[in-house]
Order: sequence, then C-alpha cells, then structure tokens
Amino acid sequence: MTAKQNLAIACADHLLGGSPRTHLPHLPQLAGRGALVTGASSGIGRAVALRLARAGAFVIATGRDEEVLARMVKEADEVGLTIHHQAADITDPADRGCLVDMVRDQPTDLKILVHSAGAYHRGAIADAPLTDLDEQLDINVRAPYVLTQMLIPDLVRTGGDVVFINSTQGLSAGAGVGQYAAAKHALRAIADSLRAEVSAAGVRVCTVFPGRTATPMQQKIFQAEGRAWNADLLIAPDDIADVVTGAVALPDRASITEIVIRPTHGPGPVDSFVARPQTG
Repeated sequence: MTAKQNLAIACADHLLGGSPRTHLPHLPQLAGRGALVTGASSGIGRAVALRLARAGAFVIATGRDEEVLARMVKEADEVGLTIHHQAADITDPADRGCLVDMVRDQPTDLKILVHSAGAYHRGAIADAPLTDLDEQLDINVRAPYVLTQMLIPDLVRTGGDVVFINSTQGLSAGAGVGQYAAAKHALRAIADSLRAEVSAAGVRVCTVFPGRTATPMQQKIFQAEGRAWNADLLIAPDDIADVVTGAVALPDRASITEIVIRPTHGPGPVDSFVARPQTG
C-alpha cells in the first residue's frame, strides 16, 4: 500500500471517528455494490453510510436534512470517499417515490438496503400522547415496510441484503417506552416475515438490536432521564457500522439473521422511568 493510500485511510478513519485498527478496510466483495442507507444524516445511519463507502460500496445516503447530508458528502469527498445523497422524508409517498427513482437511475443496481431512520418518544402508557404513537409507528414501522416493499423486485434481482437497525427495546420493553418498544417489536416481525418470504430468492434479512449508543438522540434521552452523559461508556455508531458491513460482506452462502450488541459497561436497559400521577 502506498503512502498516499495510507494517508487517505488515516484521514477516513479520523472522519469516521476511530482508530485504523478498529475499522474494516476496503472490501473487494463490496466494491461497486449499490447501497441505500436511510437516516444517514446523523448517528448510526451516518456511520453506516461512511463505513460502506470506505468498504467500496456505491452508497446513496438519505435523510430529511439536505444541508447536513451535503456537508457529510463534502467531508467524505475530502478524504477520498464517494457518497451520493438524496434528501427525503421517507414517510412521505412523493419523497419515497423520488428516492426509489433516484436509486434505480444509478449505474449500479441496488444490493444493500439499510433502514436506520427512526423516531423516539418517551412516556407512560397512561398519558403518552397518541400523536407520539402515530409518529413512531409511521417512521419506525410503516416507512421501512413500504420502502422495502417498493424495492423488493430490485433486491430479488440482485440477491441483496436488507438490514433493519432496531433496538434492544425491540426484544423486551421497559417502563416508559411502550410506544417505542411496540413499534420496534413490529419492525422485528416485519423483518422475520420478510426473511421467510425472500430467502429462497437469495435475499438476506438481518436485524441489528443495538443497546445504548452514543448518538445525538441518545444524548437527549439521557437528558430526559436525568442521567449523566458519558459517551465512552456506550456503543459507538461506528461499532454498529462495522457489524452491518461485516454482515453484508459475508459470502452469499452465509446469512446473519439477528445481532444484539450492548455496551460492555454503562447503563442497562431503559428501566428508570416511573409513571407518576398528575397533580393539580
């Protein structure tokens, strides 16, 4: 490897937020594979988009914020990574249609679909607003369901991968997260059904269940819970990105169906919420 290539890798590792020893390199088996990553503006989605680009995939990153996406693409370009982007609200039918058209208009066919967009609201079932429930079901369940449905023909044609970024709340629910956990349990059911329906066509379906991860969303959750924030005790988004990239890089004969990843040290499940009767 040349000095110039080593410098580019070091710069990319700096952008991705870690050490070269902890990050997957360029992977020949992913070279040129079309990948669509939702929720790529920040957090896990951003890390996955960057990691797949580093591995050699042809990445399309989507999220609601055009300015943030464009800035990420520019920063990636400065360290030798190529990412394409399309701002879209995946809950909006028109935006979804434009996104699918954009994906199909690329020189490489879609091979990898990563669902990382999500919404989180906290509240006791006794008084949590139904509007919060509607939003979480729309973003966490309906949007990935419909987008996957639209792209199944493409993924069957290429023998692709679908990855759902879920949550450990999709495995078991705690107090104060009934709405969110219900949505994430539903997402797991969608993934399980999809796997049973498309595996014979060579499409792999993987669900990743991250525990507490150092993302902007998680920081807001800590604030709402009154917990001290220490990102070093949590999973890094890059950890999830490495897991996703490793799963889709496996030979076609092997399929990882579910992955649970939790912080080695740090807070456990979301179990500190106590519903209190309203007064006044």
